[in-house]
Amino acid sequence: MESFTALWILLASLIVTLVSLISAFSLYVSDSKLEVWLPRLVAVAVGVLLGDAFLHLIPDALEIGTENASSVALWALVGIIAFFFLESVLHWRHDHDLDSLRKSNDAPATYTNMNLLGDGAHNFVDGILIASSFLVDPSLGIATTIAIIFHEIPQEISDIAVLIHGGYSKKQAVLLNFLSATACIAGAALTLILSEIMELGLGAMLAFTAGGFIYIATSDLVPLLRSKEVNIGLPTQFTGTLIGILSMQSILWFENIPQL
Repeated sequence: MESFTALWILLASLIVTLVSLISAFSLYVSDSKLEVWLPRLVAVAVGVLLGDAFLHLIPDALEIGTENASSVALWALVGIIAFFFLESVLHWRHDHDLDSLRKSNDAPATYTNMNLLGDGAHNFVDGILIASSFLVDPSLGIATTIAIIFHEIPQEISDIAVLIHGGYSKKQAVLLNFLSATACIAGAALTLILSEIMELGLGAMLAFTAGGFIYIATSDLVPLLRSKEVNIGLPTQFTGTLIGILSMQSILWFENIPQL
């Protein structure tokens, strides 16, 4: 593996980790502004996650050559089931719903600790996804990193609200949220180490990643967009989702530009 690829992987995982610090800025944004922008970010995140799964991850898993179509489909299904299982066991509910969190004034500290555990596991998997994608193709790695960043922004805002409601101070909440995010770097580093000593089934891992992204988008984010708490109309939801998909498609268009 080229050292240049390893550098890109570590840089991308660091950027995703630093995204967690956006939660600090949300503390100084009025509730009215959050209510306007958060639903729109969620809509964009739906398009980005689905676009990355269907336009990048699954096609690349098929092109690697080590996995046939049936195997890719199976691993995508395994990814969906695995994320469902993890969410159920860890109470891994990334609702991104600030209104419902505000109403939970009696949120126990055990819930906040469970949220940190689930978020840390999620960030660790993000690191694996980033490294695996870059090992296949740098452009795929960039697309996957963008998808993760778009998903992380609304998630981090929700996570910080959970921690504050659970009894942590604002400074403690921001610090704990950042420490949880560093698991992304650990996941990327572990994948790099394993790739040096064994042959990773990258096709299966990409399909598994696609299944995870499909689950997050359809099980967590789409129901949130349809909930009463999200006060945006169908045209706005559709536009945001389309923007997310086009952002993924634009990467493919850029790849197909003839090199001079």
